[in-house]
Amino acid sequence: MAKVKQGQSAYDAALDYLTPKDRTQREVENYLDERNYSEIEVINTIERLKANGLIDDERYAKRFVETRLNTKPISRQKLRQQLEAHFIAPETISSALAYVSDEMEGSNALAIAEKFYRQFSGLEEGERLRRVELRLSSRGYSYDCIKEAIKALNMLNDDED
Repeated sequence: MAKVKQGQSAYDAALDYLTPKDRTQREVENYLDERNYSEIEVINTIERLKANGLIDDERYAKRFVETRLNTKPISRQKLRQQLEAHFIAPETISSALAYVSDEMEGSNALAIAEKFYRQFSGLEEGERLRRVELRLSSRGYSYDCIKEAIKALNMLNDDED
């Protein structure tokens, strides 16, 4: 593949790539590699972008976690998988996930359980709870967390009766 624009520097190509949204260091490296920039150009560009604060994997990971939890709560495990897909270093991922406390994880699981419990209101109770469990599982929640969310959901429903 040829360079994006004739004579465009690797730095300018990286800036074009960064403009729509934040990227990780590895994503920018891969982007420049695909455009046949030399290894030296890529290394120099990455160092320059880092020095100018335009790429920062720690900042990226923290923002990613906060944004995901505010838009569509998912488990720490699912967040870890998504950050790994963005080529974030394991220690950076662990640092970003420290933001998600056990209480927050449980609270998010319960909020999801309540949402789907309402959506499945037309089903028989056993099937309704099974589907809620499946939804929580698909979002990466552990067995123990799912069990606690279902227990809390049952207690809330008992209080309403």
